[in-house]
Amino acid sequence: MRRAILAVSVLVASAMVFHGQTPAPVAPDRALLNQYCIGCHSERLKTGNIVLEKLDPTAPAGHIEVWEKAVRKVRAGMMPPAGAPRPTRAVLDAFAGRLEGALDREAAAHPNPGAIALHRLNRAEYSNVVRDLLGLEIDVTTLLPADDSSEGFDNIADSLRISPALLDGYVTAAANISRLAVGDPGIGAVTATYRAPGGLSQTSHIDGLPLGTVGGMQTRHTFPLDAEYTIKVGGRGGGGGIGAPARDSAEYVELTLDGERVKVFEMGGRGGTEIKLPVKAGPHTVAAAVLPGSSPGINELWKNMGGSPGVNNIVIVGPLNPTGAGDSPSRQRIFSCKPTAAAEEAACARKILSGLALHAYRHPPTEAEMTTLLQFYTSARTGGTFDSGIQRALARMLADPQFIYRFEREPVAVKPGATYRINDLELASRLSFFLWSSAPDDELLQVAASGKLHEPVVLRAQTQRLLRDPKSKALVTNFAGQWLMLRDLKAATPDTRGFDENLRRAMARETETFFETIIREDRSIRDLIDGDFTFVDERLARHYGMTGIRGDRFRRVTLSKDDPRRGLLGKASLLLVTSVTNRTSPVARGKWILENILGVPAPLPPPNIPALEEQDKASAEPGSIREKMELHRKSPACASCHKIMDPIGFSLENFDLVGRWRTMDGKSPINASGQLVDGTQLNGPDTLRAALLGRFDVVARTLSEKLLTYGVGRAMRSPDMPAVRAITRGAAKDNYKFSSLILGVVSSDTFQMRRKAAAAN
Repeated sequence: MRRAILAVSVLVASAMVFHGQTPAPVAPDRALLNQYCIGCHSERLKTGNIVLEKLDPTAPAGHIEVWEKAVRKVRAGMMPPAGAPRPTRAVLDAFAGRLEGALDREAAAHPNPGAIALHRLNRAEYSNVVRDLLGLEIDVTTLLPADDSSEGFDNIADSLRISPALLDGYVTAAANISRLAVGDPGIGAVTATYRAPGGLSQTSHIDGLPLGTVGGMQTRHTFPLDAEYTIKVGGRGGGGGIGAPARDSAEYVELTLDGERVKVFEMGGRGGTEIKLPVKAGPHTVAAAVLPGSSPGINELWKNMGGSPGVNNIVIVGPLNPTGAGDSPSRQRIFSCKPTAAAEEAACARKILSGLALHAYRHPPTEAEMTTLLQFYTSARTGGTFDSGIQRALARMLADPQFIYRFEREPVAVKPGATYRINDLELASRLSFFLWSSAPDDELLQVAASGKLHEPVVLRAQTQRLLRDPKSKALVTNFAGQWLMLRDLKAATPDTRGFDENLRRAMARETETFFETIIREDRSIRDLIDGDFTFVDERLARHYGMTGIRGDRFRRVTLSKDDPRRGLLGKASLLLVTSVTNRTSPVARGKWILENILGVPAPLPPPNIPALEEQDKASAEPGSIREKMELHRKSPACASCHKIMDPIGFSLENFDLVGRWRTMDGKSPINASGQLVDGTQLNGPDTLRAALLGRFDVVARTLSEKLLTYGVGRAMRSPDMPAVRAITRGAAKDNYKFSSLILGVVSSDTFQMRRKAAAAN
């Protein structure tokens, strides 16, 4: 087909010369398209639903989406497809650069920063705002349902819809939180049970518990009132398991409150041991751990039986015999004044509620908003107390749409379809929810209220301040937790010996600490691919085959140039969540890297393709995963997709399903070789790492797009790609430091502007 097109072109040109006409020269980009692309992307074939035959790459207007798809594929080395003729990398990069320039000029001439749907707080944001507003730590998973995800994140406005049931949940949550925050004297005794995770080995010291102890667990509990509370510790040796231990192998447990010893007692019998003690209102850390040497031989007994001794649960009952609301952190945060006479109450109530509303609503409350809150205060104060009035008004505040939603109002003077800059208070919310997953603090609100936040120097300073603050760890737990699939780690149940909850926790902590170090030290994001350090404790070091690491303390270790653990590719957490229950998955690993590192959507599988497990059953010999995949790829319908993803996944086959290094898959030697679409040869994780570094501009662009998606809270569209490229180019000038990407996101028009919706017909 391609030869036929070229032959026709030659004949037409010859005829024109014969008749005395000089053929018009073909532009180089048009010639490249004719030679390498039109054979598939013609009007007749329309491969991938993309037609380039009549499009002009120098004038992309009207076809932005098509050309942006082309740029993405060419930059990632995915086009021309595997097996097809292709020009040199330099020629393709030059073509992509010219096309990007045309697209960027078109975007500058016709800016379109898009618009965001009404943005509801997700569960993590709701919890963080309550924490920062009221000094109250709450577990929202018991109050609100899980949020839907889109584009890989659960803070995308379009997916954060509300229902009558969810609205009822917010009202109930607001009532419960306000009672706990104020210290409602009517709070009755409740039972809270905290359980040690299943599979947690307690045969050695657990990080966070008192030094010198073995096993155990700790929990953070908010005690609502100054009162007595019953604390009960359940042991694994009683209440199940092997029953009560014999007297000569008694197990002693140390109970601590905020690190201070409360009591040492003997575990025994099915009921465990309980103690009643007075506790001040507020959040406290309750811990129980086994004292070593108190159970001669019992650790060895449990190891032989495949179990472990230690603590199974902590149960807290109360408040009992309350003496008052106390002076909890939440009361300190709420009661900025305390009236001493009835005449002072109205003014004090206004001061308290206006201060809370400023942070809850993320703007100075209007007089109408204050009137509503004061009406709720008055209705509860009549016949009640000052505290009960504040509590009722606070419950109303936490159920207000101004609290639950992040409103960005369209200016009346702006014409429909026109672009405009959001106001500084709205910009403050975007910034704080991006970096903190929470509301702006006092300083940020003050700067925004002064009207100076949008000024580049001021915005840069505030962004850097927020990034340095410990609350920016939200980027680890929420952004990286989803991008790197760390949240999925909790549900992973690998069918392999030696895996337990301790190892799961260590895997998560390694990757979280690795990512947080890049933020805190403002390192180049190249470390994500080739970082020469990681963090391990003894459990994870043993899993990796590292020597000389003792104890449960996580420490930083330097990795050699050829160490397979360098960067994200060697992190066991990522390798586990991209495997299946009983084996590795080259497809899942390849797909994750394709989509999340190279930024190219993986092709969808055709319908009615049998799963690999079905083919396994039909095979007489078990074989290696690679051998099974080769059978799977014999179908032409399968091969077109798998030849893109599988070579990436095969290069990681030396890592088993839980990330251990191996040289054999069953009885077959590991074959980690393969070839990328662009012809790059792979043979193990070091070659994949080198290939990604060779296209690091693509890697940086993908991370820029992910951060912009997460920061704005909506899917990126073709008109947003020039902004993504600008962020990446700016970061490249600063050696791709993490802060340079964040500053690029925050300073972009996509982050600071909106497009007003067109008028309804």
